[in-house]
Amino acid sequence: MALRSKKLTQAAKGQQCSVQIMGVCNFNPETVVLAHLPSSRHGLSRKGSDHIACFACSDCHDRIDGRVLYDWQPGEKERYMYEALCETLERLVDMELITVKGAKFV
Repeated sequence: MALRSKKLTQAAKGQQCSVQIMGVCNFNPETVVLAHLPSSRHGLSRKGSDHIACFACSDCHDRIDGRVLYDWQPGEKERYMYEALCETLERLVDMELITVKGAKFV
């Protein structure tokens, strides 16, 4: 079962790309969507959960999903995805779209 949230997917509108692949990113907030990242809960015809995703411009999203070929170096794709996931989660917390019961900022 995957988590679905319209608020999370809609939050991507107008955001800066959190992937920013060097030489690829178009830096156009109008093309940014919530891009689902590979996880144990995704598969053929099944997207991962909305919280395992990042804000990605159309060009970075195409490279991550493999729709456009890119000459990834070993570990490079995973590093971009991890950093983008962390950045996106931080933004979603700042937007108060992801919260943790009882947690507080110190």
